[in-house]
Amino acid sequence: ATLKQEADEILQECLEMGMNAVILQVRPSSDALYPSRIFPWSKYLTGTQGKAPSEGFDPLAYWVERAHALGLELHAWLNPFRVTKGGEAEYAALSPDNPAVLHPEWVVEYQGDRYFNPGLPEVRELVVQGAEELARKYDIDGIHLDDYFYPTTETAFDAAAFADAKADDLGAFRLEQVNAMVQQIYSTVKAASPAIQLSISPQGTMDGNYTKQYADVRRWGTETGYCDVLIPQLYYGFANETAPFAEALQTWTETVSSESVSLVIGIGTHKCGKEDTWAGSGSMEWCSEPTLPIRQAKLALETNGTDGVAVYDYETTFQPDTAADALSQIREALGKLFRNGK
Repeated sequence: ATLKQEADEILQECLEMGMNAVILQVRPSSDALYPSRIFPWSKYLTGTQGKAPSEGFDPLAYWVERAHALGLELHAWLNPFRVTKGGEAEYAALSPDNPAVLHPEWVVEYQGDRYFNPGLPEVRELVVQGAEELARKYDIDGIHLDDYFYPTTETAFDAAAFADAKADDLGAFRLEQVNAMVQQIYSTVKAASPAIQLSISPQGTMDGNYTKQYADVRRWGTETGYCDVLIPQLYYGFANETAPFAEALQTWTETVSSESVSLVIGIGTHKCGKEDTWAGSGSMEWCSEPTLPIRQAKLALETNGTDGVAVYDYETTFQPDTAADALSQIREALGKLFRNGK
């Protein structure tokens, strides 16, 4: 009953703000917020007791049903390679049927957390099977990949897989592994249901994609067979010293040139009223102008080559713990933009 009430409230708020789609995280790590034959129930549903939702209740099926009843699309959001984000304690608490426990040889450690090794074909097949299960089991409108690709540039992370491949260039090898996974997911999902869209939310800068996470966004945005929608995370202020919003926006409109790939600009409310320590001289911009997302959304929607705006995330947009007055203004202004379609 609690889960249903939360879903109803969230979807209604999104509808009233003029949104037409909700991207719901259904696989935060090596887990599932739905009954899966591949992944165990997520701890975010079972809690510390390890107790699954009431027998016969499928949270994702309910979300899909209620979203469609309100005229909203429902996209299922996956983190493809992440196993844990809570360190050793979380890893030790994984259930015996977790793929990471069943196949420890697929798992690598980085800074206390665990990830599936992107360089292994078996891992890519696991991710693809997870996407196919969703596509065949649920009437979802899309599958969404978050930017959890390679978590590090360290050579030791996938040294064995790189050596086995007898490749010459580590960066090219890693790009190839991610490309292969994305292509497999795309073709498999389309075979299951051609209407389902595959979207990806990469880092906002080219450097972040190519030298840090090995996401070949230029290829995804210019060639068919990788994705239907790119939603770059342009969570930058206009005064950001490294990646000012307007310049990053222009870069992405030039990057996504395929007629079969839509460009939706990802903006964030999570920085409103807070210092942005990564922005250099522009670090206080979100404090001096906490309603920044309004200006970002307007520019994005007015720019040729864009197809929409996505807002991250629900909690800070509708339940802010800082800048509550600014977020109220943002909700009202964005609602008018979305409802008017411009």
